Amino acid sequence: MSNENGLPPLNGLRAFAAAGRHLSFRAAADDLGVTQGAVAQQVRGLEEHLDLRLFLREPRGLVFTEEGRAYHAAVSRAFSQLWEATAALRSAPSRVTISVTPTFASKWLIPRLAEFTQAHPDIDLRITATERVSSFHADGIDLAVRQGRPPFGASLRADLLFPQEVVAVCAPYLVTAQDRTLDAAALSSMMLLHDTHDLWPKFIEVAFGGEVDLSRGLRFNQTTLALDAALAGQGIALASRFLVQRDLKAGRLVQPIDSVLEGGLDFYLLMPRQSASDASLIVRDWLLGMTSEGA
Repeated sequence: MSNENGLPPLNGLRAFAAAGRHLSFRAAADDLGVTQGAVAQQVRGLEEHLDLRLFLREPRGLVFTEEGRAYHAAVSRAFSQLWEATAALRSAPSRVTISVTPTFASKWLIPRLAEFTQAHPDIDLRITATERVSSFHADGIDLAVRQGRPPFGASLRADLLFPQEVVAVCAPYLVTAQDRTLDAAALSSMMLLHDTHDLWPKFIEVAFGGEVDLSRGLRFNQTTLALDAALAGQGIALASRFLVQRDLKAGRLVQPIDSVLEGGLDFYLLMPRQSASDASLIVRDWLLGMTSEGA
């Protein structure tokens, strides 16, 4: 039976392609794993559908008609394209898209991507850096890293990545070795680097009871920009400890104030509970493994 577009039946085309390769119904049947009679019947049905003869049946085997030869070349090309497309699809790496904030991407994830690609070369990991809340379905997102408080909804699985432990950081040459821990008076003379989270008032309240001048400062729309400014020696920035851990360990940044602000908006890895791909689960396990190791 033909389909609604008027195309011939697929089984008939397959039988015709095989029979044309061998010019034999018997050899075509061996290729397709069916009986010789089934191949002959499928080719006959195709001829009836097209209302023309594709083969001449002769004692020594099949012979193409003029129309059959031209049609076989076209059908063979079509099957070849289908096989190539299917092979390419099967060999393509599994794609996983993760939505993260720009700061998480630049300060934590990107420095570790080489480790992931080396361990999982068969996964095409795609990163979407945005501050807005992504829709898993509408935006084609497999996983997301966001700050918040659970619960996040019954349809989402949430794993804690990092607690929110906000610390102050600056370039080491902004503070002397003898005065590495700043007091309220010293901090008032420093340039404060603000971002959209605006955590300096809360941090100063925790550290000094609020007695610090906040009039001096630069403002940025992303934490990553404030941290880049801190690395450049332009002032003191606030950030979650895990985002600056590598810079602190390497001595590119120092922590001039001992206090820590625990805000409660922890970092979670989110993914749908249903329909998660095997590749998405691998990425999830890798992320959780990296955080558990303190990497």
